Amino acid sequence: MRLVIARCSVDYEGRLTAHLPEATRLIMVKADGCVAIHADGGAYKPLNWMNAPNMLVTEPDRWEVSNSSGERLVITLHEVISDTDHFLGEDPGLLKDGVEAHLQALLAEKPWILEDGLKLIRREYPTDIGPVDLLCTDSEGRKVAVEVKRRGEIASVEQLARYLERLDQDSRLRPVRGILAAQSLPPQASVMAEARNIDAVIVDYEGLKEAESDELRLF
Repeated sequence: MRLVIARCSVDYEGRLTAHLPEATRLIMVKADGCVAIHADGGAYKPLNWMNAPNMLVTEPDRWEVSNSSGERLVITLHEVISDTDHFLGEDPGLLKDGVEAHLQALLAEKPWILEDGLKLIRREYPTDIGPVDLLCTDSEGRKVAVEVKRRGEIASVEQLARYLERLDQDSRLRPVRGILAAQSLPPQASVMAEARNIDAVIVDYEGLKEAESDELRLF
């Protein structure tokens, strides 16, 4: 991973146009090619970014990131304060707590409680940014990615949206739908899921544990 702290201005052209005026920011270039620009605030979300695959051309005072969709991100470097590279090694992925891992296992055994006709293809289906919890197929034969959470948050929706973006690049899978399965789901996350065309399902974990047949309860 390359981390650059610099005074920079940023221009984006693509689905819309956006401009970030000159300021000190962190530019992050991940091993997979993703480029993200962060401010010292605003929680986890970058100010602007370009997902892989893309092409990065760097000059001393100007970086240009482009992709096959015609998007272009231009970073003008006014002053480089720090420029370092770090090898992070292979990431083992997110280790879920006991409840979340058990919920995932139960849903893998009976995925049809989330949707009639849903069948499991594989647990922990790999993508180049991490594994999606369940990859299933629906009654129409379309692939469905399921992310399982104790509490579904906006970040959970965005995580699943990134997985869907990666899975859709595989011609054997696309188009891939998404389902966020959670014990609880705040209203803001529900709104975000709808905006991302992701189905959100609230699961009764205790009922799922106690069920001995198909008498499984969803709220």
